[in-house]
Amino acid sequence: MTFFQRLYFGLAFFCLSACDPQAQNKPQAPENSVKYENQLERVRKAGVLTVLTRYDPTTYYEAADGYSGLEYDLVQLFAEHLQVKSKFIIPDTFSDILQKTQAGEADFAAAGISITESRKQQFLFAPHYHKITEQVIYRTGSNRPKNTSDLTDGILEIAKGTSHAESLVKLQKTTPQLQWLTNDKLDTNSLLYLVNERLIDYTIADSNQITLIRRFYPKLNVAFTISPTRHLAWAFKKSGDLSLYNEAVLFFKKIKKSKKLEQLIERHYGHTRNITYVGNCSFRLHLQSLLPKYQELFQGAADKYAFDWRLLAAISYQESHWTENAVSPTGVKGLMMLTKAAADQVGVKDRTKPKDSIFGGASYLKQRLKKTPERIPEPDRTWFALASYNIGFGHLEDARVITQKLGKNPDKWIDVKQSLPLLTKKRWFTKTKHGYARGKEPVMYVDNIRNYLDLLIWYTSNKEITEMSTMQPNAMSFY
Repeated sequence: MTFFQRLYFGLAFFCLSACDPQAQNKPQAPENSVKYENQLERVRKAGVLTVLTRYDPTTYYEAADGYSGLEYDLVQLFAEHLQVKSKFIIPDTFSDILQKTQAGEADFAAAGISITESRKQQFLFAPHYHKITEQVIYRTGSNRPKNTSDLTDGILEIAKGTSHAESLVKLQKTTPQLQWLTNDKLDTNSLLYLVNERLIDYTIADSNQITLIRRFYPKLNVAFTISPTRHLAWAFKKSGDLSLYNEAVLFFKKIKKSKKLEQLIERHYGHTRNITYVGNCSFRLHLQSLLPKYQELFQGAADKYAFDWRLLAAISYQESHWTENAVSPTGVKGLMMLTKAAADQVGVKDRTKPKDSIFGGASYLKQRLKKTPERIPEPDRTWFALASYNIGFGHLEDARVITQKLGKNPDKWIDVKQSLPLLTKKRWFTKTKHGYARGKEPVMYVDNIRNYLDLLIWYTSNKEITEMSTMQPNAMSFY
C-alpha cells in the first residue's frame, strides 16, 4: 500500500468515525501494536537464562562429571525454577563481568560478587546466599605480616574490579604509607599462584576462595582479615523492570526455607576444613610416587563398576595411603582395607594383591550404593554409600532414624552427618537397632575422601594458567 493509499483510507476512516458519536469514544488499538514483554517473560519465551560468571572453584569449574561450583548449581536451580535452560558467559576479567552486567549483556551476574556500598549504587542485589571476609594471603616460610603497616615491606597485588581495593582505600586512611599494585590481566586465583611461587609477597582473597584454594597450594596462609563480614549475591542491572529480579527474590526465599541452599553450601564447603598441611603435602608426594603404579587398576575397576576412577583412588588413599600390604590392628588388609567378611562377600581371596583389592573394593562399594535408596540424589547418595563402606549399613540406618526423630531429613547427608556422632552417646545408641558405633569416624572418612577426590580431579584435569611459572607480574597499575 502506497503512502497516498494509506492517507486516503485514513481520511475515509476518520470521516466515518466522525459521523458516529459512539465510535469516537471507543479506544482504538494502534496498527501493528506489539505487546510489551518484561524481562521474565522474555527469558521464558527464549527458553534461556543468560548469566555472567567466572572460572573459580567457588563459582564455576569443570568437575569429574561436568560443570560444578556453588554459583553454577544455584543458577541451574533457578533455571529449573523458571523452566528454561542456562547459558554462561565467561568474560576475561572480574572487572569485565561488572561492566557487562551494567551494559545489560546478560540477565544478571552470578560470580561471587560481594555487596559493598559503592556497588549498591551501581547494581540491584538479590538476597545474599553466603558470607565471607577479605583476607591477606602470604606464603608459609616468608615473613607473616601482622597488620597493614607490615604490608609495606613487600609487594601487595590485587585483581582489578574486586572489592578488595575499596577495603584497602579505607585502610590507607589510617596507614597512609600503604600501597598496592592492581593487575588488570590476572584474577585472584592467578595472583594466589604468584604468591605460592614467591613472585609477589601478598594478595587479598575472599575467605571462601582461600579455603578451597589452599588445598591445591598448601603453603598459602592467611595473615589477617581486612574487612567486616560481607555478603555474596547475584547482581542485576538497575532498571525499571524488576520482573526477573523479583522472581530471584522468591527463588532464594524458597531454597532457604527448604534448606536446599544450606545443602549446597555443605556440598561445596562442608568437607574442606579437615585436611591438614602435613596431610596435604604427603598426599601430593604420593600422587607422584605411588599413584602411577595403581592408576590403571583403578581405571579398570571404575570402568567395570561405573565409578570415577579418582573416587576409587581417593577411597584407597584414605584407607591405606596406597600401601598394598597395609594391615590394621583389627585385621583389615590391602589397598582398599577390606575386612575378611567383605572380602568373602565379593570373592577376594588375597586382600594384599592390588588388583584383587581394588576390584573387590569397587564391587563392595557398588553393593553399598545399591543398598542406598535411589530416591536420594547425588552426590549425597555416594556419600551415604561411603559412610556405609566405613561404618556398616546398619549403623548408618540407625543414624538416619535418629535424624528423622530429630525432625531433620534422613535423605540429606548434611543432616545425617550431624546425627552419626550421636551413636557414641548412651542416650541415643541404647535406643538403636545396632547399638554403639564410633559415629564421628564415618563423618571424617567421607570428608577426607571428598578432599582427596577434589585434589585428584584438580591434579588430573586442572587447566593451569599457561606457563604460569615463567610469568612475571605485568599489566599493573600502581596505587
